[in-house]
Amino acid sequence: MPIRSKVHLFIIAGAILTSSLVAEAQSGKVPRIGVLLYAAEPKPGQTSQVLEAFRRGLRDLGYVEGRNIILEYRWAGGSNQRAAELAADLVRLDMALIMSAGTPATQVAKAATTTIPIVMTAVGDPIGSGIVTSLARPDGNVTGLSLLDTDLDGKRIELLKEAVPGLTRIAMLWSPNDPGMSLAFGRVEVASRTLRLVLLSLAVRDPAEVPGTLQAAETGRAQALIVTAQPFTIRHQTEILNVATKLRLPAMYTDRRFVDAGGLMAYGPSLVDVYRRAAMYADRILKGAKPADLPVEQPTKFEFVINRRTAETLGLAIPPALIARADQVIE
Repeated sequence: MPIRSKVHLFIIAGAILTSSLVAEAQSGKVPRIGVLLYAAEPKPGQTSQVLEAFRRGLRDLGYVEGRNIILEYRWAGGSNQRAAELAADLVRLDMALIMSAGTPATQVAKAATTTIPIVMTAVGDPIGSGIVTSLARPDGNVTGLSLLDTDLDGKRIELLKEAVPGLTRIAMLWSPNDPGMSLAFGRVEVASRTLRLVLLSLAVRDPAEVPGTLQAAETGRAQALIVTAQPFTIRHQTEILNVATKLRLPAMYTDRRFVDAGGLMAYGPSLVDVYRRAAMYADRILKGAKPADLPVEQPTKFEFVINRRTAETLGLAIPPALIARADQVIE
């Protein structure tokens, strides 16, 4: 057969397959998952590591995107209003389920529907934020994975104390506009008192306040900084890292992505593992399980990462015993 004829047949076959897929999706044969992300869409050429983990989890369970599963992505760009609009759009399109990333996205998804199952991921405190009433029996249409471990905040501060000799005063950057960050600040406040440390509150309501507010850590004689990975801090990651370096302020982050970008250290759940496991919840729901019957899972895999290059820039000698406990040391 001539090459041109083969190409024509290939194109026709592809068109038929695409038309069939669309028709099946419209008839409900191919399930559609709405993926609601509070963050901004990655720039061209960039990928979301955690989103790829979710897709990989689906592939491991036999789901091939575009063949037997369709993912509808929605990026809110850090806007609550936009997130609510996108959640309403996914509900209107009658998704088989919605995968929501983070506390704000999950809250607006829950507000948008009581019938479509929602698999939440990376929610700091699902009970404190009013998303579920119980981890063991979430009730309603929301279940999934929490990042909450009540011992984590104390462990982070203990690691900071080991890294920074004579640590007595720490500061935390947070935004009262974000319910998840407000809850996190409360937990750090309790942990600081338990460990007999003075905690300086660096509350930021407007992005323009970030540099000036961080500068207040120096005025308040803070010796170290705590930064939780919330949509607000992730959006302003570069500013936070630059100011922390300028002030020579050792910082503990809850997400290793800050350390990969130049932060000092991070201790927290593996987000890659969390998003991969979210695919398991999606699979069970697509096979007929009810969200109310699936307990919310707490983190089981944690990462402690140290950036030794940053430590050297800060003039900080990380104790060998602490280096030995790290899961990864960035040289």
